[in-house]
Amino acid sequence: MEGVSDAAAQFDALRPRLMRVAYRMLGSVADAEDVVQDAWLRWADTDRDAVRVPEAFLRRVVTRLCLDQLKSARARREEYIGPWLPEPVVEAEEVEDVTLPLMLALERLSPLERAAFLLHDVFGESFDDVAESLGRDAAACRQLASRAREHVRAEKPRFPVEREHGLEIAQAFFTATRGEVGRLGAMLADDVSLYSDGGGKRPAAARVMLGWNEVTRTFAAIGRLQRGNYGELIRFAWVNGLPGFVTREADGVLQTTALLIEHDRIKAIYVMRNPDKLRHLEGALH
Repeated sequence: MEGVSDAAAQFDALRPRLMRVAYRMLGSVADAEDVVQDAWLRWADTDRDAVRVPEAFLRRVVTRLCLDQLKSARARREEYIGPWLPEPVVEAEEVEDVTLPLMLALERLSPLERAAFLLHDVFGESFDDVAESLGRDAAACRQLASRAREHVRAEKPRFPVEREHGLEIAQAFFTATRGEVGRLGAMLADDVSLYSDGGGKRPAAARVMLGWNEVTRTFAAIGRLQRGNYGELIRFAWVNGLPGFVTREADGVLQTTALLIEHDRIKAIYVMRNPDKLRHLEGALH
C-alpha cells in the first residue's frame, strides 16, 4: 500500500470534484467540507491497493455520507425561519450544471431521488455505478432518476443568458436598487419572485415575495429603510450559476444577490443575508 503522503496527493487531486458532489447534494459549503474531510479519513484507512477506480470509490463514499446528512438536514430545514436558500457559491466563470433554481427543486426530492439524479444526469455515472453507490439495483435507480427528472424539469433555465449580457443586467439591477425603483420595476417580469434568506439572523422577508407589485413594493420599502446607506459593491460574479453580485451591507456583513433572467426580464431574485451561510466567502473574495 502506498504511503499516507501518496494517498493525500491522490485525494487532493479529486477533492474539487468530491466537493461538487457533496455541495450539490447538501446545499451547504460547510457541510460539504465536513463530508469530504470524513471521506479523506476513510480513504486513509482503506486498503487502497484493492480500489480499482479511486474517483468512483470516493464518490460512492461521499454520496453515502451525504445521504446520512440529508436525513438530519431535512429536520433542521423544517424549523428554518423564512425562505431557505443554499449557501452561495461565487464563481468567476459561469457554471451551468446545477443552477440555484435547480438546487431549490432538488430540495423537494427524497434523498435517494436527489442522489440518483445528480450522479446520473449531472455527473454522468452509469446506472450500474449509481446502484452501487445507493445500494439499490440499477432498475430502481433508473426509476428514482426518472421521478426526479419530472420534478426538476421545469426549473432548468429554458433561456440561458450569455455571460456578458447576464452581468450587464446584474449591473443595471444593482444600480436600480440604489434608489431607482421605477427603473428597477421596468426590469422585472410580471411574475417575478423574491427569495430573501436571513435565517432569523438578519432582517429578511418571512416568505417568498410573488409578483411585480409585491416585489417592487418590497424594494421601495427597503430603499426607505436604507435612507441612502446602501453598503458597497464587492464584485459582479456568477452566484450558483446565475449572474449577480456580492455586496458588503451597511451592517458590515456580506450579501449575495443572484438573478434568474428570461427574455431580458428578471424572473427571480435570490438574496442571501444569513451570516452563517456567508462566512465561507470572507477572505475568499479579496
